[in-house]
Amino acid sequence: MTAPRDPRRDPLDEPLDQPLDDLDAFRALAARRLASFEHTTVPDAPGLHRAGVVLCAVEHGGAPSVILIRRAYRGRNAGQWGLPGGRLEDGETPEEAALRELHEEIGLAAGPADVLGRLDDFPAASGFAITPVVAVLDDPGPLAPNPDEVHSVHHTSLRKLADDGTPHWVPQPGGGSLLQMRLGPDWSVHAPTGAMLWQFREVVLLGRDARVAGFLQPDWTRH
Repeated sequence: MTAPRDPRRDPLDEPLDQPLDDLDAFRALAARRLASFEHTTVPDAPGLHRAGVVLCAVEHGGAPSVILIRRAYRGRNAGQWGLPGGRLEDGETPEEAALRELHEEIGLAAGPADVLGRLDDFPAASGFAITPVVAVLDDPGPLAPNPDEVHSVHHTSLRKLADDGTPHWVPQPGGGSLLQMRLGPDWSVHAPTGAMLWQFREVVLLGRDARVAGFLQPDWTRH
């Protein structure tokens, strides 16, 4: 026999399937969890650069999904998996930079009202402090990837991100473990991007307190 539901309990505090399958339900859940999440900020330091990226949730193939990109095979981070985003321009906030780059890189327009909050800064081995912001777009319009910056655009569903089998930890010879977010066949995403996806999964989708600043990064992500 199922116990009666406590009417005083907020339904967003319980394990739910609906936010993984409904964009409006996800928006409500994400806004609530991000409002109570105390994100960390990497302090300024000589030589430190700042960037903003966006975990942009949209409807794709009938399922709420997050947009990832494979960067163009030229310039910085050639061919690597990433989130839309880039370096802050003078006077920009991380949120402003992330949304500007979302439009410049893949043609999607978002405003401050679409942003639900942010996660921890990630201190990348490349010398950047990367700020991930979370946004939801109801009607993103057609994608228009900039070929100078983006090789291809991909979607991973919220349900895939929340799946127990997605994060894999690979022991390293020198100690510690390297995270792989295995999003599909031949599709593994490492830190920094993998770390931000993992924290999004843990904090926003699963309601856990999780930090990522010390995650190992493959050597090839340093460039």
